[in-house]
Amino acid sequence: MMKELPILDFSSEDMLEKYEAKFKAIADKKRLHILHELTKRKEACVCDLQPVMDMPQSKLSYHLKLLLDANLIKKDKRGTWNYYSINEKEINHLLSEELCCVFRPN
Repeated sequence: MMKELPILDFSSEDMLEKYEAKFKAIADKKRLHILHELTKRKEACVCDLQPVMDMPQSKLSYHLKLLLDANLIKKDKRGTWNYYSINEKEINHLLSEELCCVFRPN
């Protein structure tokens, strides 16, 4: 028996903009690669990701900021270093059946 999933209300502009930012953030090959690396490593600073991503620190920081603004990753400041990790709750919600129901006909 399939469980009933609640239908989310996407009628507000705020809700639509929130999800637009999230989908824009993952609609990029470099940012998907960053998410993959963070998933593998659990957490990393820019200095850990820079050699793997093969991009300058400024570009990497730009991509991390977009992911951070979309709430897809978390930042933990330790001294002068920022460590980034996956926001599992947000990623799981984005990939959940609950959200997918919005785009499926009844």
